Amino acid sequence: MADTDLRDKVVVIGGGAKNLGGLLATKVGAAGAKVVVHYHSDGSAPDAQKTADAVQNAGGEAVTVQGDLTRVADVRALFDAAVDRFGGVDVAVNTTGMVLRKPILETTEEEYDRMFAINAKAAYFFIQEAGRRLNDNGSIISLGTSLLAAFTDGYSTYAGGKAPLEHFTRAAAKEFADRGISVNTVAPGPMDTPFFYPQETPERVEFHKSQAMGNQLTKIEDIAPIITFLATEGRWFTGQTMFPNGGYTTR
Repeated sequence: MADTDLRDKVVVIGGGAKNLGGLLATKVGAAGAKVVVHYHSDGSAPDAQKTADAVQNAGGEAVTVQGDLTRVADVRALFDAAVDRFGGVDVAVNTTGMVLRKPILETTEEEYDRMFAINAKAAYFFIQEAGRRLNDNGSIISLGTSLLAAFTDGYSTYAGGKAPLEHFTRAAAKEFADRGISVNTVAPGPMDTPFFYPQETPERVEFHKSQAMGNQLTKIEDIAPIITFLATEGRWFTGQTMFPNGGYTTR
């Protein structure tokens, strides 16, 4: 099996407008997949359309769907759109998340609620709806963080909000196994995206780089092939958390 096994498969990508989600959408589209590109806000609509156009230019089909995945109704509407447009869903990938670096003593209740809504609640109901709607022998993949295998200051609500993903993943892997659906979490190291840099000082950025091979942050190009692998020839992995981070950390 290879990426070509995605031909005519329907792939839903939460947060598919840009960065990792956008690259993944284009990659699976080039393999012949039909892609549902989710985006959150009006501001990311042009990026979503640009990604959909790139999918189509690569030989795939694509549709964009707006929604707030912290709302269960919007999660269901996302999968409804996939079924209505393409007849079903084979692969569901949730790349959404929110990063906050702030000391515990300074974190507000509103920040806590928002971080857990985006990183945990949205992930849970994405997995739930994927489990309801996926065709047999499909794949569900969630994006975690390598902080699940490390600890540091400042990221209590980010690492804490992502931590439940492992438990959601393991339970879903068991519950969906009789339908041949694999469920995994991919937990990259600090990624070289616009979400990372506002949280860190230049000195801390250099430290994070120093902890991985090649003195560099994880790149989205490092992660997209791992996700497509899990959805194709790597489907025997299930209930797992992978830590592709260039040696940044491990358990």
